[in-house]
Amino acid sequence: MTGGTLAPRPVVNARGLARTFPGEPPVEALRPADLTITGGEYVSIMGGSGSGKSTLLHVLGLLDRPTAGSYELEGRDTATLSDAQRAALRGRHIGFVFQSFHLLPQRTVLENVMLAMVYNRTARSLRAGRAVSALESVGLGHRLEFLPTRLSGGEQQRVAIARAVAIEPTLLLADEPTGNLDTASSAAILDVFDAIHASGQTLVVVTHDPEVSQRADRRLSMRDGSVTSDVALAPAVIARPEQVGR
Repeated sequence: MTGGTLAPRPVVNARGLARTFPGEPPVEALRPADLTITGGEYVSIMGGSGSGKSTLLHVLGLLDRPTAGSYELEGRDTATLSDAQRAALRGRHIGFVFQSFHLLPQRTVLENVMLAMVYNRTARSLRAGRAVSALESVGLGHRLEFLPTRLSGGEQQRVAIARAVAIEPTLLLADEPTGNLDTASSAAILDVFDAIHASGQTLVVVTHDPEVSQRADRRLSMRDGSVTSDVALAPAVIARPEQVGR
């Protein structure tokens, strides 16, 4: 082999990926799309309500099956996998952050993050250390024993992000992660994503907000179930708050 740098391996490789929901008439929520995402990319998927962006995210996250096309995750063809195999693959490789935080109110912040590692079968001896490291990485190392009900919305979303990254996913998917937050808290969450991306994490964020989308280095735009554009973004100059917003 001659000298040179190897091209990054695709984390996501989809061809003709589509999702149609039955009805009269059927709803083409996702029209056939080709998509490749390589390791370390930060991709935003932008579109209005009903554009198909969340449907695409759910298919990529193995939460839903496509009705047409192929989808390889980390080189593994997902089409022939059973539901149990898909769940196992999802647990090992994919972290999720949603608009709603989905934290257990009766469990501490630390326990909420550790629970994600129970479900993906991380060794018991590793869970606490990884959870603490993840919470420290999002600025919540001082909130380990707090209940979620004592936290602000921005802090709760940072716990949700820590829970997602603690499993050390290959692919981190976020669906409208700032949708329930004020401007200052949203900016703080986007700063966290910037730091996660800088560490080498492959990150896909679904949003309807141009300011959120602009933080990525690549943007897919969607309309009526179709990917209408796929463009590289110039690095944005971001005015960040001096303190993490609450």
